[in-house]
Amino acid sequence: MSIFARLRQHRLLLLLFSFCLGTVLIVTGSFVISSQLVVAESQRPATQSPASPEKPTLSVTENVRKTVLENGLTVLTKEVHTAPVASVQVWYKVGSRNEAPGVNGIAHQLEHMLFKGTTSRPIQFGRLFSALGSDSNAFTSYDQTAYFGTVERNKLKALLELEADRMQNSLINAEQLESEKRVVISELQGYENSPDYRLSRAVMRAAFPNSAYGLPVGGTKADVEKFTVEQVRKYYRNYYSPENATLVIVGDFETQPTLSAVKEIFGKVPNAEGSGVRGQGSGIRRAGEAGEAEEAGGAEEEIQSKIPSPLASRPSPLILREPGAAALLQVVYPLPDVNHPDVPALDVMDYILTEGRTSRLYQALVESGLASDAGGYVASLMESGWYKLAATAAPGQKLAKIDSVLQQAIANLREKGVTAEELNRAKAQLRATIILNNRDISSQAMQLGYDQTTAGDYRYTDRYLAAIEKVSAADVKRVATNYVAPAKRTAGLFEPTQIEGKQSPAATGSTQITENFSPGEPVDPAEVAKYLPPVDTTKTPTTRSLPEQFTLSNGLDVLLLPDPSTPTVTLSGYIRGGTEFDIENKAGLAALTAENLMNGTKSKDALTLAKALEDRGASLSFGANREGVSVDGYSLATDLPILIQTFADVVQNATFPTKELELSRQRALAALKLELDNPARVAQRTFQKTVYPKNHPFHTFPIEDSLKRISRADVMKFYQEHYRPDQTVLTLVGDFEPKALRSLLEKQLSNWKASGKAPTVNYPPAPLPAKVVQLNPVLPGKTQAITLMGYRGIDRKDPRYYSSLVLNEILGGSTLSSRLGTEIRDRQGLTYGIYSYFQAGRHPGPFLIQMQTSPEDAQRAIASTRSLLQQIHKQGVTQDEVEAAKRSLTSSYTVSLANPDDLASRILMNKVYGLDEEELRQFSQKIQAVTLAQVNQAAKELLQPDKLVVVTAGPGVSAAQGKQ
Repeated sequence: MSIFARLRQHRLLLLLFSFCLGTVLIVTGSFVISSQLVVAESQRPATQSPASPEKPTLSVTENVRKTVLENGLTVLTKEVHTAPVASVQVWYKVGSRNEAPGVNGIAHQLEHMLFKGTTSRPIQFGRLFSALGSDSNAFTSYDQTAYFGTVERNKLKALLELEADRMQNSLINAEQLESEKRVVISELQGYENSPDYRLSRAVMRAAFPNSAYGLPVGGTKADVEKFTVEQVRKYYRNYYSPENATLVIVGDFETQPTLSAVKEIFGKVPNAEGSGVRGQGSGIRRAGEAGEAEEAGGAEEEIQSKIPSPLASRPSPLILREPGAAALLQVVYPLPDVNHPDVPALDVMDYILTEGRTSRLYQALVESGLASDAGGYVASLMESGWYKLAATAAPGQKLAKIDSVLQQAIANLREKGVTAEELNRAKAQLRATIILNNRDISSQAMQLGYDQTTAGDYRYTDRYLAAIEKVSAADVKRVATNYVAPAKRTAGLFEPTQIEGKQSPAATGSTQITENFSPGEPVDPAEVAKYLPPVDTTKTPTTRSLPEQFTLSNGLDVLLLPDPSTPTVTLSGYIRGGTEFDIENKAGLAALTAENLMNGTKSKDALTLAKALEDRGASLSFGANREGVSVDGYSLATDLPILIQTFADVVQNATFPTKELELSRQRALAALKLELDNPARVAQRTFQKTVYPKNHPFHTFPIEDSLKRISRADVMKFYQEHYRPDQTVLTLVGDFEPKALRSLLEKQLSNWKASGKAPTVNYPPAPLPAKVVQLNPVLPGKTQAITLMGYRGIDRKDPRYYSSLVLNEILGGSTLSSRLGTEIRDRQGLTYGIYSYFQAGRHPGPFLIQMQTSPEDAQRAIASTRSLLQQIHKQGVTQDEVEAAKRSLTSSYTVSLANPDDLASRILMNKVYGLDEEELRQFSQKIQAVTLAQVNQAAKELLQPDKLVVVTAGPGVSAAQGKQ
């Protein structure tokens, strides 16, 4: 439940604290995950060259309708009939911007409380969303709090009723608040495990000492502990009102009847008395006050005055010396608000500095070997913004040198400006990013909600796109000079105090966990159904199109699914050359090979390959996983030939230049040190090395010595043996003509031949342990423990697979609605997140339960989890639970396939696992066919609470702790 994810979608920062299985989502972008863009047909003929200077006419607001109800609720609706689903989102103008020291994090705490039930539905709302099969979640950010869900179209009205209910009737009582405060503190302490987070918090506070933007969005433990029921209720009364909210609906519905339903459901929600006044001072504003769009083009000195000033006359960077694995640099410059006319030019400047391999800072820091990672983003928010740059030092490199090179790169841009090539590339990347992130309806709704809430106008991105086209080289130089000047920066250094990449040895041995906790009674699905709004049962069945399948003459399998709804193409591929083929003394070979594919071919060097894609905003990447190499590619439809040509070139002609290979090895060594300082990754390593015997492919992980042993000859040999067309599957989903694409693939890949037999690998048995084995790796400086519990599970073709999915949905498929979530999170408040899953691949992967706890709660949580497993193993589950789980799984499956990434991945892996082509349609039928007897038999066979491997990695946890 505490994963940091950086998604570069546009250039405005959102720091989201969400309920996505407790995931923390850091989004580098303004949620310009655009709505369905309108592309003028006359401007995108089939013969258009990828290099054509003609640009499509883009609009993210075509067919959007804005309605304001009498109570002030803003409603944005957009019909998109590409899939039988609809997204409902409610955005409130309240975030950490409306806080001050002492109440920092209260908006985030309130977000948690809105899942605890209402006066009319006193039940965890996560269970209601699960019953609807809704992909529902929430986040708190600087300027807003948003609640979002996507459901099958016949459940749209039910979702509207739930959101209207918790807008006005949420239960906020002392008992629930105390329990949820423990959960929030667990969440915050999980972030504390990351040195990057700790440095960022310090730098932002120093950069914005007098602004609420300098406060951490999630708050602090000290403040959270002091929140009172009355404080939280006051925030709820003040900010959760129709006049302070925007309702967004995007998807497969008819506008007029949907608006009638909205008026009926939300129109009767009153504004709380005095809700228009939000308080004064300390970053607390009247609703809508800071969110109103300003007229562009005002005098620069007037708007500049709104930019928070950094800490006065800071002569040198602030320094954190704490336990960690790598030296870090972060630099922040204050910027104007989202509606300032300089924002588009700032975004173009940032792309020139940090986007992709061709960017200036990547070339200066990463390609030079000074840094293992470098990047940046522009954050443009209601009241102001900032530009943040960050770098991770490569092993043995000094932060002072990295900072000097970074400052020189910025000085060169300020003094000499940018080239026409750089300017055009950055614009193309920005345009393509907006289009490529417009493909699913949830993201379309997110875009509209963000623009309306933060920029004060749902049409903001249309204006932004037009402004991007007008940015000149002079504009970029001007904004760099005005905003990214040495005197305006606040810098921070993280200098690790422990030996890099080292951890205390795990306490090992077999032990029984002796605590005995009795789990509470499971929630009766009938109780959930009692509070569920009515669902339209007249749903029209939808027949999903199946992909066209064929095999090229060289044995490469291809699956094509045309989808002209957006002018984009998603490529998802698989090559059987994953880490299963690593040998222990050269572990990391598969990953190093995949990482270096784009470093040069017989006819193109690395920079030429990168430019061919980045000039068009396209991307192509390879990554080695447990059972294969994943291939991920994205492009505009007109640029698909370049994407295919690049793929064909690197899989046939990669040369693995020595210089780039050595730099990649250094980055791998740096990543290893970070991995060994990450409790989740350490727990995963320890768990898998314990579950699988030494001669098993899943036992092996890279270490420093194994990475250093790998030679260029090893990489070349691995590439030649494993990158074969007969071991490759490609799936393409998007706007293309299948016949023409098939011809292109044959032309580009016909010379790729396989010789001899494909390599194989031995998978020996992985027996379950005779009794519970508990291991406790200790990592200095951490605040939260990560626990993994489980053993060897099943493969994808196991006849119990569908029964295991139903069982797992009941057990731990969702933190907010499963038995584990109900018991360990909601009832006992021991964890921010707990969930379970079967990693069923071509070979039996592990069955896993994962949770995050404070170290003092780890043993109690482990014992409670074992007790619950024992209960289900012995007593089974109920018919009602099985039926509810089946409905949730089938509904969420339909929702997932509305996302082109999920759809492409599902098509691909069905083929990889050797499943029937009808699986795409038949999955839901197979789930519906699962019986209670099958689920309970799976519980007896697949849940073994007395044979668990339990690994808890974190701050000084031992097996002896917690014993009473």
